[in-house]
Amino acid sequence: MVRYKATIAYDGTNFQGFQRQPNGRTVQEEIEKTLTRMNNGQAIQIHGSGRTDAGVHALGQVIHFDFDERPLEKMRFGLDTQTPEDIAVKQVEIVDANFHARYLVREKTYQFRVDIGKPRSPFRRYYASYYPYPLDLAKIQQALPDLLGTHDFTSFCATGSSVEDKVRTIHQATMEVNEAGDELLFTFRGDGFLYKMIRIIVGTLLKIGNGRMPADCIPAIIAQKDRNAAGPTAHPEGLYLVQVNYE
Repeated sequence: MVRYKATIAYDGTNFQGFQRQPNGRTVQEEIEKTLTRMNNGQAIQIHGSGRTDAGVHALGQVIHFDFDERPLEKMRFGLDTQTPEDIAVKQVEIVDANFHARYLVREKTYQFRVDIGKPRSPFRRYYASYYPYPLDLAKIQQALPDLLGTHDFTSFCATGSSVEDKVRTIHQATMEVNEAGDELLFTFRGDGFLYKMIRIIVGTLLKIGNGRMPADCIPAIIAQKDRNAAGPTAHPEGLYLVQVNYE
C-alpha cells in the first residue's frame, strides 16, 4: 500500500457537505464507495483537508488515502470516471506515508461569489449567493483590510463549533467586480478558517456595503468576540474551496 494525495473538485449542490454522515449524500461517501469498488470490495477510507457544508463547492479540495500502487494516470482516470458526475479528480500523486491532508495544511484559499444583477441570473442560482439590495462597493473595499492579520475570530465563527482556539491569520481579503458589473468575487487566503467564518465575513461585508453597518466596524466586531456582533451568514452556494497548500 502507498499513500495517495488527490486534488478533487465538486459541485456541492446535491451534497450534504464533504464529510460522511448518517443521512444524506456526501462527497466522502461517494469517493469511498468508488475506491472500495476499485479495491475489490475492501473498504478504503479517505481523509480531507477539511469539511465543506451542504451546497458549498470545491475547485481544489485535497484528500489522502492508502491503496495498492498503480500507475498515477490509471488511478486518477479510474477514480475520475467511476465517481459521480458532480465530482472530478484533477490530480493524483504518491506522497510520503506521513502526509496528512488535514493536519499538515499551511494555507487555504476560498472564494465567494455574489450575484448582484437585476434581475438575478437563473444560471447562477446554485453557484453564487444572490444579493438584491443596493451596495456601496467603496465601503466594502474600505472594510476589507481590517480583516488582515492575526486575530481571534470568535465573532465570525458560527455556534456549534467545537474548536477552542479561534485565532487565525488572514493573508488576503479582496473583492473584484466582473466586467458586466453584476457579480462580486471575494477571495480569502489564510492559515485556516473557522466554522462558517467566510460566510459570516461576507454577510457582514454586504451589510456594510448596504449601509446598515459602518465601514470601520470590523476591528470592533473582532474585539467583542461575540457572534451576535457580526452580520448574517451568507448562503452556502456562493462559497468555493479553491486551493490548499501544504508545508
